[in-house]
Amino acid sequence: MRLYLASTSPARRALLAQSGIDPVLVSPGVDEDAVALAEQERLGRPLTGPELVALLAVAKARAVADGTVAADGPLDGVVFGGDSAFEVDGQLYGKPHDPAVARERWRGMLAAGGGTLWSGHCVIDRRIAGSGTSAGSHAVPSLGAVAPGGSALVADGDHVVAVDSAVLTFADDLTPEEIDAYVATGEPLEVAGAFTIDGRAAAYITRIDGAPSAVVGLSLPVLRSMLLRGFGIAWHDLWSL
Repeated sequence: MRLYLASTSPARRALLAQSGIDPVLVSPGVDEDAVALAEQERLGRPLTGPELVALLAVAKARAVADGTVAADGPLDGVVFGGDSAFEVDGQLYGKPHDPAVARERWRGMLAAGGGTLWSGHCVIDRRIAGSGTSAGSHAVPSLGAVAPGGSALVADGDHVVAVDSAVLTFADDLTPEEIDAYVATGEPLEVAGAFTIDGRAAAYITRIDGAPSAVVGLSLPVLRSMLLRGFGIAWHDLWSL
């Protein structure tokens, strides 16, 4: 069974590889800011953390599954799209891009003591034969209210959407010099929340309430449930032999 990863994230790829899965990487080419802005305008309000990551996960998976981006031959398997955002005191943090923004976010995160990492997931069935599923709508299904540290999953025809979350606590003795040194590495600039649990920032996180893999950007327990409950696919069916 092939898993198409609608992402070029080295962290997600490494996480899957460690789990025995060799995904096919396909860049989704999605303008995340434009997609989020359009949905906010439609709703007439800001998106919540679970809404944002679910929306972008669906957009990325659909871009690959519907063939709007190039893939190496016809799809035959399942497509996974994911997205992450870090929430601190009601403020959603995406990728900071700029060192000054990253430093400011770290100051805010440390002042709050931590925050919630929201991880959105979408799996779309694109098996050529034998899937037994019917096409669903392109709309993001309502997941209802998701509490920090909780999760939700909804199946709709050919796709399953889920959100998982983890509550993180940061070290209370982190110094400004440590923040400056970390930002100077460039690592936090292109990741949600300006930190990575699988990189240099691991020493700054003292507690995780939730699936550790969700902090990397892909909750393995949730992905397993999505495959099994949505399509009857066992986790070991994806292992590379």
